[in-house]
Amino acid sequence: MTNDWIIDVLSDLKSFATENGLVALAGQLDDAVLVAATEISSAEGMPQKVMRWDVEQAGRIPRTVTAS
Repeated sequence: MTNDWIIDVLSDLKSFATENGLVALAGQLDDAVLVAATEISSAEGMPQKVMRWDVEQAGRIPRTVTAS
């Protein structure tokens, strides 16, 4: 998995939430880890995509481009 770094980030955020009593957030981040793992594993073998942030758009909207 080339995009499994996102699972590490989500896990770190969950740890922070748990340590700081943010129980609902920790639960949501658990769900997010499962969703990320599912989507990453289902995308294996497909062309790699890279998310880039379009900072000129309000709300920092991600756009997908094909990696070279």
